[in-house]
Amino acid sequence: MDDMLNPYYVDIVVFLIIYLLLGLGLNLITGYAGQVSLGHAAFYGIGAYSSAILSVTYGMNPWASMGSAVVITFVISAILGLPSLRVREDFLAITTLGLGLIAQSVFKNAEITGGAYGIDSIPVPSLLGVELKNVGYLLLVVVVLLAGIFVMQKMTKSRIGRAWMTIREDEMVAQAMGINTTYYKVLVFAIGRAYAGAAGALFAHKASYISAESFGFTISVTVLSMVVLGGLGSIRGTLFGVSVLYLLPELFRLFKLDFMEMQNLDVYKMMVYGLLMVIVMRYRPKGLFGKTGFKKKKRYSAGKEAAIKGGDQVA
Repeated sequence: MDDMLNPYYVDIVVFLIIYLLLGLGLNLITGYAGQVSLGHAAFYGIGAYSSAILSVTYGMNPWASMGSAVVITFVISAILGLPSLRVREDFLAITTLGLGLIAQSVFKNAEITGGAYGIDSIPVPSLLGVELKNVGYLLLVVVVLLAGIFVMQKMTKSRIGRAWMTIREDEMVAQAMGINTTYYKVLVFAIGRAYAGAAGALFAHKASYISAESFGFTISVTVLSMVVLGGLGSIRGTLFGVSVLYLLPELFRLFKLDFMEMQNLDVYKMMVYGLLMVIVMRYRPKGLFGKTGFKKKKRYSAGKEAAIKGGDQVA
């Protein structure tokens, strides 16, 4: 099977799925609970470094190290989420941005993380004695993604999800209704960032090398752009937004347009991202599949037309 599929295209799909996990976690925090986060990449890095350190430095089995990385990210996120409860909106965004910058500085300078050199020779997991490379790793990340989507659907439709959405709409009303906002906000930070930790662990064992540059502020902004484009509070919106913005640069590489220089692809990518964000914010602030999505708008327009016709008939 590995010989039948081009490893380059398999890698594109694998890293796309890793970004989908990142997007789902951020959408849970920002889309469903309404908590702004500009430091999501920090927890992506915590998951990656945790799994890499456990497997390389301490010789832990890759499967155990990846599972431990998710737990470690969950716990650290819950602890760091407590100080963030005292601030809201813009101040919360600045706080999460600061956490992200601090985390990247630790990644770059701490001895245990390999400093500026990073960590290499990260082993890939194996199943029944066979290393999961290429297609095998693709199947692994697909299973993780499907499990993540299933769990997220169950959570958002449960009492916990309704509590998050109430907090998003009006935190004071949520408190008046008896919802423990402190508990649910810490919980959403921990779970959403655990998704990032899982993505980081999968990234580390796929790339086999990680450094601080892989978890910078640009990653946080890029993932946030993907989530906002697709639609806040929408799983299918996240899947759409992440897929479009992640695959866009790959299309540039595939078609090799004459007027574009491939060495400046990152610059073009950010320009396109910015343009799309401006357009979306102007015409569909909640994203393409957000609360004011296509179907709701269509039903609203139909109802408005019916009301106008009814008024005309009465007149």
